[in-house]
Amino acid sequence: MRAVMPPPPRAGGFTLVEATVVVAILAVLASAGIPSMSAWLLGRKASAAAGYYADGFAFARSQAIGHNSASRLVLDDNAASGQQQWRVDLCYPSTDDACDDDSTGWSTAAAAAAGDPRGALGDKSVVRSANGLPSARSVSLLVGPSGANAVYFTALGWVDTRISPQISRITLSPTDDRAGAFAPVAVSLTLAGVAMRCNPAAVAPDRRRCPR
Repeated sequence: MRAVMPPPPRAGGFTLVEATVVVAILAVLASAGIPSMSAWLLGRKASAAAGYYADGFAFARSQAIGHNSASRLVLDDNAASGQQQWRVDLCYPSTDDACDDDSTGWSTAAAAAAGDPRGALGDKSVVRSANGLPSARSVSLLVGPSGANAVYFTALGWVDTRISPQISRITLSPTDDRAGAFAPVAVSLTLAGVAMRCNPAAVAPDRRRCPR
């Protein structure tokens, strides 16, 4: 009797048709998933940027309380990201210095405040760069009220109401080119000097709404 030989085993790997189908499926999945991932990442960066501004408010308040002085947070342009970065200055009120927006006694990044008890060895202004914030091309920054670029704190940590306009809210939202990429987020500052994150689109009774 003749022995029946089994058929030769099929070679491993994909055929050309199978490989083409797999590539096509991967292309469809990539086209659907990449925009969603990009939007998610942008939303995470916007949330981190909100934390950056909340930290600035909290630091300015703690500086005022810790030094029993006046303090202020000032925003200015950052060339790298196109966003606003913050600086915190100190000032020591006296009969000759009211530590308001016209005062010349504030600290700078190079020198301590004029009335600092430690003189030239006192604390200088603290600057936090906004280089790492998402670009202004993808995240829009709105500082309210209009025209405000600073907020002043008393030695008790309260917002100094003698000075206006002062920053009360910073809102981050997607630019027109990235519309809908993430939900807007805001940092609101109370008169007690407490910064809180809030949802600028929320309304009562939603607890996430921003205070008016």
